[in-house]
Amino acid sequence: MLTPRIFILLLGLCLFSGLLLRADPETKPTSDSLAAIAASLKWQTGMVTLKNGLAKITLTDDFRFLDHENTEKVLHDIWGNPPDPDTLGMIFPANLGPLDKGSWGVVIQYEENGYVKDDDAEKIDYTALLKQMQQQVTDANPERIKEGYPSFELVGWAAPPRYDKATHKLYWAKDIKVGDDSIDTLNYNIRVLGRRGVLSLNAIAAMSDFPAIDQKIPEVLSMVDFQTGNQYADFDPKIDKIAEYGLATLVAGGALGAAAKLGLLALVWKYILFVVLALKKVLIVAVVAVVSLFKRIVAMFRGKPSSTPERLLPPQNQTPVTPEINPPVPPPARPSPPAPFIPPPQE
Repeated sequence: MLTPRIFILLLGLCLFSGLLLRADPETKPTSDSLAAIAASLKWQTGMVTLKNGLAKITLTDDFRFLDHENTEKVLHDIWGNPPDPDTLGMIFPANLGPLDKGSWGVVIQYEENGYVKDDDAEKIDYTALLKQMQQQVTDANPERIKEGYPSFELVGWAAPPRYDKATHKLYWAKDIKVGDDSIDTLNYNIRVLGRRGVLSLNAIAAMSDFPAIDQKIPEVLSMVDFQTGNQYADFDPKIDKIAEYGLATLVAGGALGAAAKLGLLALVWKYILFVVLALKKVLIVAVVAVVSLFKRIVAMFRGKPSSTPERLLPPQNQTPVTPEINPPVPPPARPSPPAPFIPPPQE
């Protein structure tokens, strides 16, 4: 009998196998072809609207934006990651391009899983949460090593979680170490809470880039927000769905909290970390896609829809305008957990 647990495991393994086959293509693009793609990118400045008015980005002079189509050129064509239809776009420093040394960017996605309550914001012990996350990673290492992959270590917070209750924005950064790599990976995460879901912004880079990126994060935070009607304060308990997880779960693994209630968290977490290590140079975008898939499967088994009823959604006749991440950003050749991205190694 094919139980839900076995079904998820088999489905996950099939998906991961497909991603692995695409992780190291036999034919690599030439430097000239990459330069041509980079030159063809259509950059946007000023104010950018996401998902037909769901949210907006008011870009400062220090940043520029790529829509979904151009973000795919960077993530897939230049940096060699699997295509991802869910990216809304990408924010880049105005003085850096995808092929520049030290390049980094913030990938934007939208996770519509309901209104995330923040009434526990001041009660969360992030030191204790970090220890739990570190233990989960450590416990999964023997299996990863057995499968021929390097160990994985969550070294600690590069920047501990901070929540701005006035703007409903949560942000933190993790220091990740993979195997014997001499340079740790920085995983910077931003979550903007809204009426029906969360804007997820993710960046990955080398830990050595942390000071420069951390200095720019307040500016990034100030640029991104939901539009009126979709903001956190617009929540209507009579018609809007409440998420089954809170701020702590967003930090620990996002919507995986729903899976935890079904006893599936350990299984999902184990294979998400497995694929992150296996893909090595593949962006976190792939992991975000996997998480989305598991969320849909979990919702199916619970007999609940995986998103807000269509009648409550903003118009959907759009091409994703991208931009939780915790998504592709140039780091050293090495990824990190949920959420996010990495460009090719620099010459």
